[in-house]
Amino acid sequence: MALPVPETALPLEGPRPDMMRPGLGLARIWRLVCNPAPGRLGYALRMAAGCTTTVLVGEIWQVPDLAVPALVTMALWQKDRVTNALAGVGVNIAVLILLAIIYGLIRLTLDYPMGLVIVIALLSFMFFFLGSASKLKPVAYMLGLITVYGLIAIDEVPVGEVVTRALLYTDLFLAVPGAVMVVLGLLICPSPRTILTDSIADRLRMACALLRDPDERVREQATDMLRGGTTDMMKSAKMAGLEKIWSPRDLTCLRQAASSSVVVLALADDASRTGIAADDAACLTQTLEEMAAIFADGDYPAAIARPAVSPGSATACAMADLLTEFATPVSDEDKTRKPEKKSEFFAADAFTNPDHVRFAVKGTAAVMLSYLIFKVLNWQGIHTCIITCFIVALPTMGEMISKLTLRISGALVGGALGIASIIFVMPHLNDITGFLVLVFVVSLIGAWVKTGDERIAYAGFQIGLAFYLTDLKGYGPTSDMATARDRIVGIMLGNFITYAMFTSFWPASAYDRIGDRLRKLADCLRGQADASSAQDRADAVARTQSALLQSELTLEYAMSEPVHMRADLPRLEATRMVLDDAGRLSEDLLVTPDRPDLSERTARLEQIAR
Repeated sequence: MALPVPETALPLEGPRPDMMRPGLGLARIWRLVCNPAPGRLGYALRMAAGCTTTVLVGEIWQVPDLAVPALVTMALWQKDRVTNALAGVGVNIAVLILLAIIYGLIRLTLDYPMGLVIVIALLSFMFFFLGSASKLKPVAYMLGLITVYGLIAIDEVPVGEVVTRALLYTDLFLAVPGAVMVVLGLLICPSPRTILTDSIADRLRMACALLRDPDERVREQATDMLRGGTTDMMKSAKMAGLEKIWSPRDLTCLRQAASSSVVVLALADDASRTGIAADDAACLTQTLEEMAAIFADGDYPAAIARPAVSPGSATACAMADLLTEFATPVSDEDKTRKPEKKSEFFAADAFTNPDHVRFAVKGTAAVMLSYLIFKVLNWQGIHTCIITCFIVALPTMGEMISKLTLRISGALVGGALGIASIIFVMPHLNDITGFLVLVFVVSLIGAWVKTGDERIAYAGFQIGLAFYLTDLKGYGPTSDMATARDRIVGIMLGNFITYAMFTSFWPASAYDRIGDRLRKLADCLRGQADASSAQDRADAVARTQSALLQSELTLEYAMSEPVHMRADLPRLEATRMVLDDAGRLSEDLLVTPDRPDLSERTARLEQIAR
């Protein structure tokens, strides 16, 4: 039972207007769809080019069910050339393992239909469990999709050639996307160092926008960027180190600059909230713009003169002091941080938390029910219901519901584009070029949404899923409307079955996870206050922002759940307020580390977390 929240434990501000309705809201979703985030268009263009190239290679080799390799390409395509190549190589290694598994399973179950059913159930359970309790998430779902679909496709070919065909198809389903990602990715994707320097420049430019009397849209975009922390930037730095063409010293400086850019953005947000003198804002903006230009050119400033700001503004002084050592790494003798502990393959509670097993059971039940309906109806065209189960499974009821609209809307958009193209475009295509242009345009639409905020990325993948499964049946343009109808029906059926399974049996509420999120956030805030050096403080800010993002997402999911699961609405509203206060506290600590109200404000988080 939830404990009552005393009024004295809450911030003075009232609940935000958007708390009066559950979930994100259509206006917020639309803003996320239209948000021209830096680098998003280039990423989407490259992803669409990768999907189109996969289709071209598949058409040349006449790969059956070309929708599957196209979906694998969209699911695994990465921003930079190194990560893309590693993912492609990993896929090609994985296919060898899958081929051995499928070959053995086919030999065991070829003459035993019930054995095939048991194997499909066991494989589904294994991949869902790995997706929940290991580092394979979300790759485990894609591997499960390919393996299970390869086994199901056995019934569609003559028995005499079943083994050869099943192995060949499974090989091509993964080998073609893997080869495209390695070859094309190295040609068109930027270096991870370029991604890193551009990301730093983007944060500096956003800080400038905050210092220039921003509107609410800019504040929202800045908050989204700030909540991302340094996770993606540090990943880019790590991938850049694998290229072995950049100086280790330069990469160390860029890592420092990445951490500093998050602090600068946080200080700029604080300045836009509390106010700053126009002269100080102009001086800081000029310096930040000059720095952003250097990073955008792929370099970093070696020495930055301290902007001449008035000593009366604590925020302006904190930002000016930070800029002087923006890209200056901590010397070896000053390093006091302990090396990060490497994460294990399995989660710490993989074999003790029953939620992982329950998740795998629900996912397996959804797959098997879809398979049963598929076989009983003898309706081959709706096999997409089985594929959908692997794609849409999510751990909590809030996530299922909040993304259900995105899934259905994405599937409807993709299906509508597929059907419209069959009616109005396909009859006028005379060669492969026009067909590939159509694939590229629709892939770009799906990729644009998929490369946006994680709250809407599902819809982008669903657009690609519905379109590919509708229009990529045979070789070249298709005019088969029955295929489009059947596959859209399969997608909707898979969505419904998965939703029903995950919300009817052991429904896991996102509300139950809020407490852990808030306690972790309180620990991050205390760690930020205890940081003894600029580098430690920057790292602590990044951790705090990441914890804030996870807490806010969990709250959004909880607000999307049915009323009986979020009956304690005042506590949810209180959670929203303390999260807003925690965001402000994180910025306040950058200006005044020794805040006397730190204990009181973190206690609010822990009190609601009980």
